[in-house]
Amino acid sequence: MDFGVTGKLGGYYLAEQYRKNAVADKNGDVIFAELAAKAAEQSDVSGISFKDMWQARYPGAYYNVMDTSKIDGSLWGRNDYPWDKYFSINADDSVLDWKPSGAEPAMLDPKVQAKINSTIGKKAIVVPPELEEKMKNDPELAKSVMAKVEGFIAEQDIMNPNPRKGYLIALDENGDIIHACVTSEKMSVSSAEFIEARNAREEKHAEYERLAEEAALKRKLLLHSYNG
Repeated sequence: MDFGVTGKLGGYYLAEQYRKNAVADKNGDVIFAELAAKAAEQSDVSGISFKDMWQARYPGAYYNVMDTSKIDGSLWGRNDYPWDKYFSINADDSVLDWKPSGAEPAMLDPKVQAKINSTIGKKAIVVPPELEEKMKNDPELAKSVMAKVEGFIAEQDIMNPNPRKGYLIALDENGDIIHACVTSEKMSVSSAEFIEARNAREEKHAEYERLAEEAALKRKLLLHSYNG
């Protein structure tokens, strides 16, 4: 996959991201440093995959290829949904078919709190197979998806400046965020609560741009009529 950052330049990209985003975990540091050094030394590196971009930007972040589009939003937002299972390498597919076994527990339930605490300070992304294949053939799409994910995380960091947070982001086949869960100490916010709000802001911005274009066109027509 070619992201327009190949060969030694690709290695320098990874090395620079590593320098900026170095984490305390020693083993993670060693693995990532080796990856960056290897890429920088080899001029025949074909490019950087979306997974590499994600993990270069967020060292230690998890990456899983799964289709979460069929998960009902009402289940994803439950306190007992096992979103902590995505914070692992090769997450178990059973999370896609999860069903509740009883009433939803309270946010302060010890088991829910344990699950939240297990995600603090971590990031995980879930990419459907179809999107991953698209990004292999469309570098610009991959860059756009990465920018969208970075923007979402930055937006949430502004809304909640507490640095002790966890992020789970699931994408759809077009690279849009279909599910998400942001955890912080003693609480979690899932999917519809902020995705719908974000979509509303984007729609409002699009409407503003449409009105601005219409106003510009009217001014142009009036000017043309006046000059004519």
